Amino acid sequence: MNPPILIANFRKQFPGGPEIVADDLRIRGGITVLFGASGSGKTTILRCLAGLERPEKGTIRFGQDNWFDAGLNHFQPPRKRRIGFVPQDYALFPHLSVTRNVSYGLQGLPAAERASCVAETLRWLGLDGLEHRLPCELSGGQQQRAALARAMVCRPKLLLLDEPLAALDTPTRLRLRGELRQLLRRFGLPTILVTHDRQEALAFGDDVVVLHDGRNVQQGAASEVFNRPVNLAVAEITAVETIQPGRLLEIHDGLATVAVGNVRLVALAEDLPADACEVYVCIRAEGVILVRADLVQSSPRNRLPGTVRAMAREGPLVRVNLDCGFPLTALLTQLACDELALDKGVHLVALVKAQLVHLIPFAR
Repeated sequence: MNPPILIANFRKQFPGGPEIVADDLRIRGGITVLFGASGSGKTTILRCLAGLERPEKGTIRFGQDNWFDAGLNHFQPPRKRRIGFVPQDYALFPHLSVTRNVSYGLQGLPAAERASCVAETLRWLGLDGLEHRLPCELSGGQQQRAALARAMVCRPKLLLLDEPLAALDTPTRLRLRGELRQLLRRFGLPTILVTHDRQEALAFGDDVVVLHDGRNVQQGAASEVFNRPVNLAVAEITAVETIQPGRLLEIHDGLATVAVGNVRLVALAEDLPADACEVYVCIRAEGVILVRADLVQSSPRNRLPGTVRAMAREGPLVRVNLDCGFPLTALLTQLACDELALDKGVHLVALVKAQLVHLIPFAR
């Protein structure tokens, strides 16, 4: 059976503040990430879906259930929506044990049934032996799983996670990212996760909704959204490293030739309007391969002689800024940098496949 689809069209206005608009937001099964900068409306949309905020206009429907309809003055409260909600700080009651935190939402059940549900959920999430601990006696990962257990024990129809890793230090966040991803896959229920971290969005998201200035501006498969942004704003939000204005010269056999300054690039001509002339050329750093000029044996259509202008470490990778007739950024491992003997002023060739050069027409 196909999972129910959540369809949201609503507006939430804060007094003296921004208007948040969910325009034809469609959430299916799997994990959907709400992605955008701070203040873009991610948490507000999540809280409206949960019933913790009430929009002024619009509708929210989940399958056959009508959660909100401003025209009918209908608002279904959170407890009736059967949603599991995990806020940023987990919101565990500090004076209650893990068991009592998890069982808090089951007050209406008989004691034996409540105990059975809690025990099963704790075992499922690997919290056996921690039943009597207080939140302050748990690690960050254990607190996260306790919060998930409290959200999951009621067997929700939809799981909502608001920046679930934001409260953790970087090493813990990186370690728990994989663990949480595995848990969510195992749950197998529709999940909406809020983050402003690109790596988290790529790690978790089957689909990604990009939010900008309180509106959803692109939605689709994670790889499509991050590799083929629909406009300049999305390209900047998703942190495309190289964005340069260019002039479309010709289209032939599905390939576009573009001039960026005095440099010519070849790109796929997908989805370009017939009258396109000026475009933004977008290249992700991980799509750039660097080689010594005397070792070019690869077949990419774009072979760009360049000079290293700057290098900077970014965790396990090194960001290399190049001058190839226009600024170009590459991401390499430290080992690759050592093998190429990279340093400021070194001359080499940047290779970029045509399918990794994305073109965005200028807005009219």
